[in-house]
Amino acid sequence: MLFAYLTGFSLSFSLILAIGSQNAFVLRQAILRQNIGAIVLFCAVSDALLIIAGVAGLSLLIADFVDQVAPWLFGGAAVWLAGYGVLRVRDALGDHALTMAGQPTASIASSLAVAAVLTFGNPHVYLDTVVLIGTVSLQFNGATKIAFTAGAITASLVFFSALGYGGYLLSDYMQRPRSWRLLNAGIALIMFLLAAAMLRAGVWV
Repeated sequence: MLFAYLTGFSLSFSLILAIGSQNAFVLRQAILRQNIGAIVLFCAVSDALLIIAGVAGLSLLIADFVDQVAPWLFGGAAVWLAGYGVLRVRDALGDHALTMAGQPTASIASSLAVAAVLTFGNPHVYLDTVVLIGTVSLQFNGATKIAFTAGAITASLVFFSALGYGGYLLSDYMQRPRSWRLLNAGIALIMFLLAAAMLRAGVWV
């Protein structure tokens, strides 16, 4: 069972570790110290639900569904990510974004709405959590499958907690105008690169 747990943990952690749109958003909100507890919980629970769905067998169905609607999914995701990147460019260049004190406080509802779009509007989240993790889980049965699932869910909770509260601890350092500009510029670059990757993936599906 320990092997199954560690397999699930390492696989899930490696998939989440890559800096993506969701991770960049969590880090930014953590540094802003805005609704981070709710966002971390939302991301972890969302991943847990998708992982459970994949292990339960949804991976056998969603693979065909993703293939059929992939161009629309990837195209829509590309537009959204590019738009979010433009907003971060605005923050990096605008005088109002030089300090976090000038940042408007987002409500929990609006923060969770953005987190939901960045999570469920990304086709790769289904490929990673539902399809890939769900497929790997087929080698386990009974208690070992439960252990595998628990390991994958634990990795998500550990990662988002570390990212969220690690960013929270960096908040004072990020009060420096240069640091804040670089953060927003970095997030914008990530969004544009992901948008291009999504668009290319949609074209070549």
